[in-house]
Amino acid sequence: MNSNYIIRRSLADEVAAKLQQQILLGQYQINEKLPTEPELMKSFGVGRSTIREAIRILANSGLLRVQQGIGTFVEDTSGIKEPLSQRLKRANAKDVDEVRQLLEMKIAEKAADHRTEEDISKIKHFLEVRTQAAHDDRLYDCVEADIQFHVAIAEASKNDILADLYKSLAIHLKNLFLQTYPDTKAFVATSHLHHQLLESIIRQNAKDAWCWAAKITGHITQ
Repeated sequence: MNSNYIIRRSLADEVAAKLQQQILLGQYQINEKLPTEPELMKSFGVGRSTIREAIRILANSGLLRVQQGIGTFVEDTSGIKEPLSQRLKRANAKDVDEVRQLLEMKIAEKAADHRTEEDISKIKHFLEVRTQAAHDDRLYDCVEADIQFHVAIAEASKNDILADLYKSLAIHLKNLFLQTYPDTKAFVATSHLHHQLLESIIRQNAKDAWCWAAKITGHITQ
């Protein structure tokens, strides 16, 4: 199985990110109407379909509201002035780990219900890499594989919001693990738990998947 999984960002995602930055920096105020589609197309140098998709992305995130026949307006961003990725940078290890525990238990449960054979293949691959790297005491490779193992489970949950939340958190978990652990001993110690988690997902036993995820998150922080 190819291990070189690459996450490609679409043009619409890029435009949405730039437009979000402009809004969060105050270039557009609450309830202010955005420029027309042709104006945005010219401003970003992209086509109409890209602008519409970018607007849809930001509308789904709650940053914009679209009023048919009137225009697109900036929503009240009082609760989301700081993007999650930025907020996580300021979070302490304890807070990050608590969120991690909640997410990993839920995505494990959902993955057991909704996983496909392709999901199982991807999860197995990263677990094999994790196991070998832990055995060889290759910390960076082990941590990377561990993160990708759980990201694959998040994707298998088929809940895009849960998956996106976990992916945002995963960046900070990786740095946290690399700062916390001097070697792979903790990862070796939890190897059997990860295999049990995989088995429960394969068997589509949501209750067991939840429990194994709980044991994993409870163990590695001790």
